[in-house]
Amino acid sequence: MTDTPASPIRNVSDTALWVAICRARESERPDAIFHDPYARRLGGARGEAILRGMPGGTSTAWPIVVRTAVMDEIVSACVRDGAKTVLNLAAGLDARPYRMALPADLRWIHVDMPEMIEYFRTGMAGETPRCRLEFVAADLRDPDVRRAVFAEAATEAPVLVITEGLLIYLNEDDVAPLARDLREIARARWWLSDLASPTLLKMMGRKWARRLEAGNSPFRFAPAAGTAYFEPFGWREIEWRSSWTESFRLGRTMRFGRLMNLLGKLRSKQKQAESLRISGIMLLGPTAAPTHETP
Repeated sequence: MTDTPASPIRNVSDTALWVAICRARESERPDAIFHDPYARRLGGARGEAILRGMPGGTSTAWPIVVRTAVMDEIVSACVRDGAKTVLNLAAGLDARPYRMALPADLRWIHVDMPEMIEYFRTGMAGETPRCRLEFVAADLRDPDVRRAVFAEAATEAPVLVITEGLLIYLNEDDVAPLARDLREIARARWWLSDLASPTLLKMMGRKWARRLEAGNSPFRFAPAAGTAYFEPFGWREIEWRSSWTESFRLGRTMRFGRLMNLLGKLRSKQKQAESLRISGIMLLGPTAAPTHETP
């Protein structure tokens, strides 16, 4: 029997430290594509240890950098299009309300578990957000708590919901009611999230699965239907940004990425199209009423 390797990740909250250090390293580059001056402080020594402790952690940080930059762009676009409230779920160490150019009257609701909220607020003590920032300590797995948070967010519409780095850690039984409540109770106009495919989970599983499971934070949600999974809950795809395509646009692709991209052009058109759906950032919008109920 092969022993499970020691995991630098103790629980899913530790992944926020990991992501913060990826943002810090990008911000410290002379050609940085975004600047998060708080990320190094928030990620700390533990975040650095996690990044170094995960196999290929440093070399595989590019999707997080790409995701951050693309989501920055989409958040800005939604705000320009009239978003009045941003509902950021499992917000972790996201410092967008402090680092982005946002309207002073924009309402930003930062939701996470109580211990993560306390850690973030302590780390950001003395800093001034650029918009109306509210903190909500809540366990969104509780349906009554979740619906109360969503109902309050809906009082100042239009609402943009962000679930950056969240869905992949959930079971489908958690995602379905979340999607329904965001549509019916939060009445969000936009839902911004990253989305993985079964192919991506298989690829990452070869490298990280045992360590993530040992840290009680396995990757779970990766619908084969892609963004179509959300249609029964009243959501449609507005925009899809392939992580692979965006990595070339932003100049943050993986090692040998350009060679792999060239070789990929030898594949069939169908295979090329499928490859652009392996991982990406989705922006959803509401359609008609959901077609079925979920628990």
